[in-house]
Amino acid sequence: MTDIGVEPYREITFDADGDADPAERTALTGVDATDLVLFAHGWNNTPSTARGMYRAFFAAFPPLVAGSPGVRLAYGGVTWPSIRFTDETIPDFPHAAAPAAGPGLDAATVSALKGFFPGQDAALDTIASYLREQPDSEAAFTDFGRLTRQLVTASGSAGRAGSGGDLALEDGPGAVPALLTDSALELCQRFTSALAETGMDVRPGPSGPSFSIGGSLKHLWDGAKEVLRQTTYYEMKHRAGTVGQRGLGPLIGQLALSRPDLRVHLVGHSQGARLVAFALKGLPRGARNLKSVTLLEGAFSHYVFAERLPDGLTGAGALSDAQNGLDGPVVSCYSHFDTALGVIYPLASALSGDYASALPGQDGRWWAIGHDGIQAVSPCTTLTLAEALRDGVPDSGCVSVDAAAVVKSGGPPSGAHSDICHPELARVVLAAGRIVTT
Repeated sequence: MTDIGVEPYREITFDADGDADPAERTALTGVDATDLVLFAHGWNNTPSTARGMYRAFFAAFPPLVAGSPGVRLAYGGVTWPSIRFTDETIPDFPHAAAPAAGPGLDAATVSALKGFFPGQDAALDTIASYLREQPDSEAAFTDFGRLTRQLVTASGSAGRAGSGGDLALEDGPGAVPALLTDSALELCQRFTSALAETGMDVRPGPSGPSFSIGGSLKHLWDGAKEVLRQTTYYEMKHRAGTVGQRGLGPLIGQLALSRPDLRVHLVGHSQGARLVAFALKGLPRGARNLKSVTLLEGAFSHYVFAERLPDGLTGAGALSDAQNGLDGPVVSCYSHFDTALGVIYPLASALSGDYASALPGQDGRWWAIGHDGIQAVSPCTTLTLAEALRDGVPDSGCVSVDAAAVVKSGGPPSGAHSDICHPELARVVLAAGRIVTT
């Protein structure tokens, strides 16, 4: 049995289609507990990396529940196929490999990409070569864009309508992000500018139409690496939605039948927050064992629960009214120090021909739920972290908690995106689930 410092602990592993390991499912059913906190990681290359995050996050729980009458808390880790570039910082977390300098890819990231995109080894070798050699050629950027998009089209993500898009608009015919349609050279320029906005030390270059200094385009390879990263996350968001809706949601329904006494609480970070949110869409009707969902720096649209989209968008959020499907609240913890969601995410999420001409992140339509909380939902309670810790959170509906008081550390380009291992956030999870009252 895996030892991560808390007991009892169980894992549940899903493949990209949402199928769970049968033996792990059985072990989860047999856990001796009144409450089960299930954590879904965001971008991690290996189960061991995910376990490191679980170990750090769960460490705060035992002393917080000690002495609570009638509470026997169990812990679970959800493992699913995702990816993290090694230059993405996790505060106070050991890295298995040193990040690559500049726009190049280290061997560990190339290996992880090949596992994430099976059958695309040749394309990834060429992509890595471009990022390493940084050719001063428009043709090279064009080919780089073709190859990065090939990763997504080969996996089928670009054509999967209704497979977990944040907005109904994303599921319409031809409605795909500019990331997959616009000029590769222009995208690289935009992401180079966005990286500078996060405080990243990128090579200076002009922002005008020519994109070059004395004919050179080399500085735009900084943005090219970000284009690859965000294209990878476009595939991750579809996997997260699929695993949540087809895997985790039905699993919770099965627990409701086999262990009706077990109260389940879901926690997700980044794309893992998307996974646990989309579990609501796969939760069988009548299952009332899910008692809370806590989203930590969620990397998906802040309109996802909206009945009607504002700001000139049409339709509803992909999880409209899903918060009413559980016996408890949906709590989104967010921070403006998260530059991955405040600067890079909006640029990657905007639709073709419709992204802001202003600086990255200034078009609020494309902000993430981990940047400014749940939007366009009424009622939705908004609290500071201090208020949530002092008074608790509502026992139903949508709740946004500004966690910037603790979620504030981390270097560019992600900023505080992974700065989530704090006792204060553990207390929010316990309050949301009515496991321990404040």
